[in-house]
Amino acid sequence: MHRRTVVLASLSLAGCGFELRREPELSFKTLALTGFPPDSPLAAGLKRQIKRTPVQLLDDPTRAQVVLEALREYRDRSVVASTSVGQVREWQLRLQFDYLIRTASGELLVPKVELRLSRDMNFTEKDALGKEQEATNLYNAMHSDAIAQVMRRLAAVRLPA
Repeated sequence: MHRRTVVLASLSLAGCGFELRREPELSFKTLALTGFPPDSPLAAGLKRQIKRTPVQLLDDPTRAQVVLEALREYRDRSVVASTSVGQVREWQLRLQFDYLIRTASGELLVPKVELRLSRDMNFTEKDALGKEQEATNLYNAMHSDAIAQVMRRLAAVRLPA
């Protein structure tokens, strides 16, 4: 009886058009990443994602069909709430990533994109070490989100004929 329920549920999901998210399909064969800082977690994550596709990652942007150019990558945090004696109670963590997508000859495929992500994090002095780990986890989550958005944008790129 349980097996029949599982089969019926999966058939109803298939019938409604539900489909698990797949890797984006990129319509070009070569890609170069430029403008990233040497220790950029976004560049490392994008390289990992691109290696999962048939697209070849090139170091030389003059030979690539598509170039993803990082214009700005910036992480910061600011105080959102504090006590009357100046103790921090809440931080806002921010990731700013500006980029554009162009051809090797400089033709814009996607104009400048300003990606802004933020997360709020409560804070107590007694849990400072644990809160640093939480901040690292939140930044990692923002990086993953930014990488997914960039990959979807790359999937939408169509080369001029």
